[in-house]
Amino acid sequence: MSDVNELHRRWCIADGHADSLMWNRDLCVQSKEGHVDFPRLHQAGVKLQCFTLVTRGFPFVGGFPLFAAWRGWPREARSSEWARALWQIDQLEAFCHRSEGRVRVTLSGAALEENLAEGRLSAILGVEGGHALEGQVARIAELHRRGVRFMGLTHLSNNDLGGSSFPMMGNRGLTPLGREVVEEMTRVGMSVDVAHASERTLEELFASPSVRFFSSHTGVRGAGGGWRNLSDASLRCIADRGGVVGIILAPVYLGGDTLEDVARHIEHALQVMGEEGVGIGSDHDGMVALPKGMRDVTDLPRLTEVLLRCHPEARVERILGGNFRRFFRETLGG
Repeated sequence: MSDVNELHRRWCIADGHADSLMWNRDLCVQSKEGHVDFPRLHQAGVKLQCFTLVTRGFPFVGGFPLFAAWRGWPREARSSEWARALWQIDQLEAFCHRSEGRVRVTLSGAALEENLAEGRLSAILGVEGGHALEGQVARIAELHRRGVRFMGLTHLSNNDLGGSSFPMMGNRGLTPLGREVVEEMTRVGMSVDVAHASERTLEELFASPSVRFFSSHTGVRGAGGGWRNLSDASLRCIADRGGVVGIILAPVYLGGDTLEDVARHIEHALQVMGEEGVGIGSDHDGMVALPKGMRDVTDLPRLTEVLLRCHPEARVERILGGNFRRFFRETLGG
């Protein structure tokens, strides 16, 4: 077996989801806090990292402004969901500038390939919940101009766009505003992240022939685990349309707390989707624990070791980043 760290240096390791920006840590500095920063991503061999903008908290407790105050966000950044989104974009842009060319917000497939060739980390921006728009569809174009390339319509609760997969949310579908938002996202070239969508919202998204969708971080229902995991039917729809499902690392959604449990979800997704549809969507810094043996992103090679016990290197390379590389090369735009 090849040295795993050497494989990580050579491969395009990619992660579909990290909530690191909401913690207001300096991502240019290696920290013992949280799961992700630029130095630790480099140490782990990660070449593509999706960073999501979180603007609303738990469904029954409107506590995100309190969280942001605790983490030292400036008052003006906490004033509204839209302001929270823009401030996090500003933060990532500032971190990239201070990285002295080692990290860039990545806006196109060509830029992604250029970054890989030059040893740069590609940071891809997404939004976790379309409530950040505050009902203004025109803001989608502004987000796209600022570098956002995907958005989930909902997060941990229903909103004015559609239904969330969170329990007791009523399995709602897309609203008229939600359909308008999806149409505008398609127009500007923004993909839909279905990780937190209700079954009805999923069905309505899948029925649209022009929408590009994927799941940045989730488990799979056929392997057990939590309420938000995707069904086999949903996995097939995503794979049939060229999408990728990032398998989450959080034990609460895996039905177990070991790296073998992550592998179990990956195995099921491979059986249903084929090897071109499966990736990693860690949910790093997302207020969830990691499996035993993982402290932060630098322990990702331990998962690689588990996967290499059962799969050839070429397949593991696809799971650990090749598939997300292909998806974003196709969907980021020219």
